[in-house]
Amino acid sequence: MQAFLHVARRMTTSNTSLLITGETGVGKEWLARAIHGESPRNTGPFVAINCGALPEGLLESELFGHEKGAFTGATRSKRGHFEAAEGGSLFLDEIGEIPLHLQVRLLRVIQAREVQRLGAEQPLRVDVRILAATNRNLLQEVACGNFRRDLYYRLSVVSLAVPPLRERREDIPDLIERYLTHFQSQLPNSIQGVDPHALQALIEYNWPGNVRELINVIERAVLLCEGERISRQDLPDVIARNDTLPAPILVTPDADQGLPASWLQLPLKEAQQKLRDRFEQAYLVGLLQQTRGRVGETARRAGISSRSLYTRMLRLGLRKEDFRSP
Repeated sequence: MQAFLHVARRMTTSNTSLLITGETGVGKEWLARAIHGESPRNTGPFVAINCGALPEGLLESELFGHEKGAFTGATRSKRGHFEAAEGGSLFLDEIGEIPLHLQVRLLRVIQAREVQRLGAEQPLRVDVRILAATNRNLLQEVACGNFRRDLYYRLSVVSLAVPPLRERREDIPDLIERYLTHFQSQLPNSIQGVDPHALQALIEYNWPGNVRELINVIERAVLLCEGERISRQDLPDVIARNDTLPAPILVTPDADQGLPASWLQLPLKEAQQKLRDRFEQAYLVGLLQQTRGRVGETARRAGISSRSLYTRMLRLGLRKEDFRSP
């Protein structure tokens, strides 16, 4: 995540088009707003449009604008989002949903920096930075003929792939603390924090809805909590009843390579996550045994921070005290 943020910070000084990819709920629009807010264009507008939320006919008018009488119902001229974002940034969310004939017009705007309203005779110059986002694999869409290759290369001069929350579980405690503080200022409950069992359940959960789902879960827990700390009973059942991880299994060259039968009932991504968790647990157990529970030395050998190691140990149910005896 630190490497990702390093690249993101470098994008704040650029005027280059940027493509942000990632699953639904990872915070693509939040990242685009942050990049705009730190850029030289921050005095200009940040205009966002969800390309998948509008009908095809309306999307064209919303993007490029129209002149009075351009079509039935056009009783007055209207500027589009490109004109509205003049001097600032235009965020095109769900860019993969744009139909092919509008992709041609969009490519023309990006190349020529000119936009022509529907029904207009002359184009208008625009000074806009394009930030686009999608949860689709656009290269796959290009291969299938659903997205123009030339537009893809124009949009993806720089691409940022926001990692899903399940791949950066060490961020979860900080995110929980941040949103607890946020909701405490809005809701009457005086919550002091999250108890260790609830925190472990939150860290172990796979978060298919990513940060957006985490925000909703924390808001719900703050509303339902009757004590000073959020407990498992304040969490949704799907999180609260999450089974603990299996006992550590150290992998050896002649170990059985079969998978538990129950894993074959899971979607591929969930089964992969369980396998990653099992490997991570075995790996950290081995290192902790070698270092006799010295967290700093274990973190150094693993190439991660001590804080990240503590978070992983909590999620995996590992305690440094258990490795200190000879």
